[in-house]
Amino acid sequence: MRDVAPQSTRHRVLPRNDPRQYDDLSGEWWRPDGVFAMLHWIAEARASLVPPADRPDALLVDLGCGAGLLAPHLAGKGYRHVGVDLTRSALAQAAAHGVTAVNGDVTAVPLADGCADVVSAGEVLEHVPDWRAAVAEACRLLRPGGLLVVDTLNDTVLSRVVAVHIGERLPTVPRGIHDPRLFVDDRELVAECARHGVELRVRGARPELRGLIGWLLRRVRGAAATEARTPRIVPTRSTAVLYQGWGVRKG
Repeated sequence: MRDVAPQSTRHRVLPRNDPRQYDDLSGEWWRPDGVFAMLHWIAEARASLVPPADRPDALLVDLGCGAGLLAPHLAGKGYRHVGVDLTRSALAQAAAHGVTAVNGDVTAVPLADGCADVVSAGEVLEHVPDWRAAVAEACRLLRPGGLLVVDTLNDTVLSRVVAVHIGERLPTVPRGIHDPRLFVDDRELVAECARHGVELRVRGARPELRGLIGWLLRRVRGAAATEARTPRIVPTRSTAVLYQGWGVRKG
């Protein structure tokens, strides 16, 4: 049965980027046609950057894991999947999907230095008031030779227009979920990672347009998202809106 937010919170108005929104939207995480649908598409694209584990008991730390949307796309790759998030209602769902849930702040993760073979920071940096502290933690968790994988929204006028002014009027993004003042400049992210020993490569990413339009039309008609394949996130040269990054921590 779909989770429904309590009557007392269903219609409350919260500030932009308020974490309590995720409790109010807890029933949306695993709906393929829900307001978090695009996070599923991005999670699949992020997982494609993660290679199979190269040793037994390899650990992947998923910062800002939400309800564990990365988990299905990591199946069979050989990692122990540990997810860190502030929202307990989301962590409960992540645990139900095989994620070892850790309630914590991504700027102060309660895990040991160098514990992770892979650190994923997907769709989280643009929600953190101090994204540099989150990057420092991500790099601290990586063992030498470990892989950092990120995706986030760029600090550009176009990104604010697409992600907020347009995106939050579409059924793919909850209204008020972003504070554009927190968006992360790709050049600054590359420089910050370099300070912590990770040479980050970046590329733009976007939904495949034909799939996105078809998905939106199905939503307008009220058809189930399962009637056809969901949109894919594909690489693009421009990093002006959504972009991915990946890099290895130096030994």
